[in-house]
Amino acid sequence: MRIMVGDSVVAEYQAQPDIDRLFGPRPFLHPVRTLAGVQVTDTLPEDHPWHLGVSVAMQDTDGVNLWGGRTYVRGRGYTWLEDHGRIAHVEWLPTPGDPAPGAGFAERLHWLSPANEVLLTEIRTVRADPAPLGWNLTFSYELSSARDIRLGSPATNGRPDGAGYGGFFWRAAPGPATTFTANHDGEDEVNGTTDPWVALTGPGPYTLVFRGLTDNDRWFVRTENGGYAGVCAALAFEKELVLRPGTPLSRTLTVLIADGLLTRDQIEPLPT
Repeated sequence: MRIMVGDSVVAEYQAQPDIDRLFGPRPFLHPVRTLAGVQVTDTLPEDHPWHLGVSVAMQDTDGVNLWGGRTYVRGRGYTWLEDHGRIAHVEWLPTPGDPAPGAGFAERLHWLSPANEVLLTEIRTVRADPAPLGWNLTFSYELSSARDIRLGSPATNGRPDGAGYGGFFWRAAPGPATTFTANHDGEDEVNGTTDPWVALTGPGPYTLVFRGLTDNDRWFVRTENGGYAGVCAALAFEKELVLRPGTPLSRTLTVLIADGLLTRDQIEPLPT
């Protein structure tokens, strides 16, 4: 499915990709581009082939790995386990808000265990709109469960170095990248913060500005230490999160996709 801003194709959505079970099969956006056509996502990269453009996934969903790759096990480190589930498109839904033609969609998804048990039901809405300096991607998702479901990360399972990833994740295009917020510079300072926005810049050049942290979420950011560039609005950065029946978890992230290298002075006054 193509996502449009005016007459420009700015993203493509892979609703039912043919992905190896070990890489966390799930719908994702890729490629995503600036209005000038600069690609700002990567998928199935050699270093982390389970990184799939723009997607939502957790490495520990009640013991099921929906992220892909090895599972972090306390006391053992990353280990290959037979715990890989998948996130599957179920049906398209009416798109709320009357977007322009081709500018958005809504769908229902199931988060499935290796035995195809439905762990979570997700309602996802994606929308693209023109914005000052570029275009905005609005990505909303709501997770609901029929029983208590525990969400965790490598950090909550014992990894010590701020690897609390899981949730909305953006794997950026290959190449050198930098990151900053209103108050912090570089991966070491930005990772784990709760600042209102985080920017990531890359070759092209381009700038991505992420907004929308909620509750106890944190920014998980890589530009240097992990050998790749990516941003995650992490749901379980330090502590596990438990979903309970009748209490859905809702998140809305907005990402400005801009050509050029934006500065703090350009980003700060932008509408949220």
